[in-house]
Amino acid sequence: MSLLDDVAQRDGWRCWVCDEPVDADRSVNDPRGPSVDSRTADRKAKVVERLAHRACNTRKGAVKVVIAWPDRLHVVEPAPLVAVAERLERKGGRELVARCPRRKDAQETADWLVDRFSRLVPGLPVTASVEEGGGQYLVALATRRR
Repeated sequence: MSLLDDVAQRDGWRCWVCDEPVDADRSVNDPRGPSVDSRTADRKAKVVERLAHRACNTRKGAVKVVIAWPDRLHVVEPAPLVAVAERLERKGGRELVARCPRRKDAQETADWLVDRFSRLVPGLPVTASVEEGGGQYLVALATRRR
């Protein structure tokens, strides 16, 4: 149980897949209970163990997970966040990740991305920018090369 507690403390008792809180008092057999995700499709992953709900962990299996974008964000053609995280972690730099119809939508998206990446890739300092272009607003993530 100490591995679970260590991983959960490090991850702030949040599921890395769905980003929802994990209840420490639930049974590990409960679908919303805590589990350690140690099987990843990417063998080069730096963080091998991550906290996940039992159901999220079971549902994803041993394939690459897809991080859902919240329905409340008005985003056109959102980028696959796990792939973006892997590239930024490996190479650094800057990536366009979304297009939004209004500046307000783009700023909300940028704020959500910085918050989500703080848990998705702990220790990777990302910044988000909003740029106007072609009647829409582009959201980019950037980080320095490690």
